[in-house]
Amino acid sequence: MEKRIFGFIGMIASGKDTAADYLVKNYQAQQIKFSSSLTDVLKRLYIPTARENYQVLSKSLRENFGQDLFSKIVASDVNSATANIVVVDGVRRPMDIENLKNISGFKLVAIDVDAQTRFERIKNRKEKQDDSTKTWEEFQAEDKAEAEIAIPDLMAQADVKIDNNGSVEDLYKQLDELIYPVK
Repeated sequence: MEKRIFGFIGMIASGKDTAADYLVKNYQAQQIKFSSSLTDVLKRLYIPTARENYQVLSKSLRENFGQDLFSKIVASDVNSATANIVVVDGVRRPMDIENLKNISGFKLVAIDVDAQTRFERIKNRKEKQDDSTKTWEEFQAEDKAEAEIAIPDLMAQADVKIDNNGSVEDLYKQLDELIYPVK
């Protein structure tokens, strides 16, 4: 079976991790996150894993080592992956897919959710240290941050679009169809 690579793109709290977790659990997919190397650095430096710190570190590294730094890291990880299905989580910028789109079997998958639903999800999931205390205004400002600004345009270019405004079961059904397309 040819390796299939799904690059998940979506706004904050759109369900990328939930989708990736489902494919890992049910289809033995291997998950590769754009943020993993940033998490490693932040933890090693004992800097809180707050969204703003991810953004500052990412910007600094890209400015000093090239805008395609993370694309190269992730593409290398994808090429080294042993699973037949690979989920790349956290595509955010056009440069992020430059190296991925040249890998056979790559598809960009947009996961779309309305803003209010995303806000409620982020408050409940508490993935980042500051998620549970976030206000609506802070959430809206994060959607306009440098790391998020290109996402809507990239989502429009996706090979596959998933609507995650429904139940988790609705999301899972769409993911099953991603793996086994209905003909």
